[in-house]
Amino acid sequence: MMSQTLSLRMAGPVPAAAARTLLAASWQRCEGDYALDPAQSGLSDLLSCFELRQSCDEAGPLLRFADAELDRLHAIVRDMDYAVLLADRTGTVLTRRTARDTERGCRRWHLWPGARWDEREEGTNGIGTCLAEQRPVTVHMNQHWRVNLRYLTCTAVPVYDALGRLAGALDASSYHPDPDARDVALIRNTITEAARRIEARCFGDLYRGHMIVTMGADDGSSAPLLALDADRRVVGATHAARRDMGLKDGDALEFCLLDDRGPRPDGFRAAEKAVVETALASARGNVSAAARQLGISRSTLHRKIRALSIEADL
Repeated sequence: MMSQTLSLRMAGPVPAAAARTLLAASWQRCEGDYALDPAQSGLSDLLSCFELRQSCDEAGPLLRFADAELDRLHAIVRDMDYAVLLADRTGTVLTRRTARDTERGCRRWHLWPGARWDEREEGTNGIGTCLAEQRPVTVHMNQHWRVNLRYLTCTAVPVYDALGRLAGALDASSYHPDPDARDVALIRNTITEAARRIEARCFGDLYRGHMIVTMGADDGSSAPLLALDADRRVVGATHAARRDMGLKDGDALEFCLLDDRGPRPDGFRAAEKAVVETALASARGNVSAAARQLGISRSTLHRKIRALSIEADL
C-alpha cells in the first residue's frame, strides 16, 4: 500500500529503482516508526544563537574546511536558484550560502542555520533521509512526506570526517525548482565532488606529514584515501577506504602494508597495490628508487609488482 501511495505523490520524472526503494523505505519509517502526519506542518523553530554556536563548536574542523567549498559550490548553483547548506550528523544546518535576494524565502523554508532536518521530525527530506540512509538522495517536490514541503527540491550527500565517521550532509535546495528536475544530475555531481574535497581537506590536515595514498577512483562522496607512517603502517583511512578494505568505521588500523606476515583484512590487496603504484609513480617508474622510498628491498618490490599484476619497467 505504501509503494502505491508513494507513486501517486511523485512529481516530475520517475526516479530510478534504487531511488524509489530509498524513498519508499523513508516513507515507511515516517508512517510506521515515526507516526508522522503528512498533513501536519513541521518545520520546528530555529535553534537559538547559543544552541547553534554549540552545534558549530561540536562540528570541529568540518566548518573550517568546508568554507571554501561552500563558496565554490554556491557560485555554480546560485543561478539555478539553489541554496547550499551544510548540516551536522543530527540534521542541524550549521551554515549556508544563499543569494541575497532569496534570503527571506530561504529563512521561511528553513534553508537556514539552526534549522533541524532530522527525518524523525520533518519526514522524508534531503538532509534527514541522506543521514538516515548514509547515501546520496534527491527528494523532489511531492516526494517529501509532509505536504507543506511539496514546493521544495533537495539533493544531499553524506560528508565524512578524517576518521571515516559520518559528519553530516552537504545539501543543495531550492524553493523554486524545475518541476521536471532537469538540473538534479548536475546538482548531485557537483555537491558529491565538493563533499569529497571537504573530506580530503580534513584528512590531509589530520595526517599532515604522512604519506597519503589514493586507492583508485572515487565513486561516491567519500574519497578512498590512506595515510601511512614512516614504517608503511596504515594509521588513517577514509570512509571509502575502510569500506573497500572491509573495515567498519572505528575499526583499529593495525596492519602494515608490504609486510607479508600475519592475516590480511578484506580488500588489503587494493590498498597494497595503491601504495606500490604511488611509489612507482613518485619514482617515475624506477623500481630501485621506489623500493628505497618504501623501505623494502628491490627484490621484494619486484615480487610485489608481479603478485599485484602491476605494469612496470622491470
